[in-house]
Amino acid sequence: MADWQINDAVGLFGATSLVGACLLPLLKQSAIPVRAYTRQAARPAEEGIEWQQLQSASSLQRYREGDSEIPLWICAAPIWVLPDYFDLLVSYGVRRIVVVSSTSRFTKNTSTDRHDQAVAHRLAQAEESVQQWAQCNQVEWIILRPTLIYGLNRDKNIAEIARFIRRFAFFPVFGQAQGLRQPLHVADLAKACLLALGTKGVTNRPYDISGGETLTYRAMVRRIFLRMDRTPRLITIPLWMFSAALYLLNRIPRYQNWSVGMAERMNQDMVFDNSDAIRDFGFSPRNFLISDKGMSDVGDNLSW
Repeated sequence: MADWQINDAVGLFGATSLVGACLLPLLKQSAIPVRAYTRQAARPAEEGIEWQQLQSASSLQRYREGDSEIPLWICAAPIWVLPDYFDLLVSYGVRRIVVVSSTSRFTKNTSTDRHDQAVAHRLAQAEESVQQWAQCNQVEWIILRPTLIYGLNRDKNIAEIARFIRRFAFFPVFGQAQGLRQPLHVADLAKACLLALGTKGVTNRPYDISGGETLTYRAMVRRIFLRMDRTPRLITIPLWMFSAALYLLNRIPRYQNWSVGMAERMNQDMVFDNSDAIRDFGFSPRNFLISDKGMSDVGDNLSW
């Protein structure tokens, strides 16, 4: 932690989310007590972590009479969930909060898919709500907008591509699939949350957070094949055929969210400048699927 002295617990929304799963061990390593909130069933207390279940939108009251204040918070849950708990945050004396949003606010805004447009609108609306609430309550805020997130074999991006490859031994692409991507490992996003929380000069602004390497969509998929020790088999198909295939794929629960918009974005650049995050709080992302500390080479098991 760069500047901030943390003597009490940090509140964490979305403690069982992909980002939360990486944040908890980082907080424990830093000997920072955590009040971890999740909508799942409450877990037994463990060293350094106190679990709380969020069963409904909170009231003005704290969970237990006599609780100490929690001035620092991180929201790793979907940003549009946070407004339901503004009163809870105020009741705990929140003074500073880091919130995870997404660059999908921009990349899906012009999509031809209505679901994508709705996601972009929801993100933008939630960001505006967080900023207005924070200003009214004199709360310092930082919004992090990550690019394509992957890691822990739980993401809905790279892990889904890998599962498709494992199941069908090929991957379909639309056109040349030359749109640029910056895949971001979830562990690097978790570190960015802590760095932003702990740097006093970082306040009241959003940051775009991207991975350490820029590559085309086609190159990204090829690297997934190679990481799985498989020969890359990318099949280029026209959009009409992609749409027909989606009609069948959408009947499989795992692929219900695949859309024509996803195919169209294969040829669109989704590149964001993360130099402000590098400069302001020392953000340092890794390259995509390149073995280093924190990433294990296990081939087809995909535990990256």
